[in-house]
Amino acid sequence: MPGWIHLLALCAVTCFAADEDLFRDPFKSKLGDGWWWLREHRNAWRVTERGLEVRIEPGNMWGPANDAKNVLLRTAPDSATSEIEISVNVENRPTGQYEQVDLVWYYSDGHMVKLGQELVDGKLSIVMGREEQDKTRTIAIIPLDSFSVRLCLSVKGARIRGRFRAPDSDQWRAAGECDLPIPPDGQARISLQFYQAPADVEHWARVTDFRIRSIGG
Repeated sequence: MPGWIHLLALCAVTCFAADEDLFRDPFKSKLGDGWWWLREHRNAWRVTERGLEVRIEPGNMWGPANDAKNVLLRTAPDSATSEIEISVNVENRPTGQYEQVDLVWYYSDGHMVKLGQELVDGKLSIVMGREEQDKTRTIAIIPLDSFSVRLCLSVKGARIRGRFRAPDSDQWRAAGECDLPIPPDGQARISLQFYQAPADVEHWARVTDFRIRSIGG
């Protein structure tokens, strides 16, 4: 084999191998290893053959209240040297103002970046927001025409960007990007959050097909 062909083949194999699935959880019948709950309300979540279902309850993570129940967490991979991409399908039919389901890059209750499906002023929306020391900044509010959506956060170094698409589409739409609100002693975690439903309704959000990838090359 000529040398240049060998080099091209080696490059192709290297580039292909650079993108790697680090973790996948279909949320079928049980939670995968490595998850834990913050402020767990055990009667308000279940895992079925259809996915992880969480009853959305009153409470808030946006600003200083920090009292939402069933905040699901896992340790995030190191994003210092390679881009980390996290994604998940979410489904909910919100009826209350700011009722939401979020995919979150999380350091603490007061330091995080969220991307989620949310009801804002009566309109179903994609909302991306940044919070540092409980001070919040909305990055984007984008109209959404489907109760089901795939959310994606990509992190490289100190930057994060959000995207979304229909679960059955391969066409991503940009939501926004920002610097990470990294606290001095912060350990990055990945979170799923469900909150701000009216107290007098019973809404169960569903999440499926959670994925963490390392994007290289």
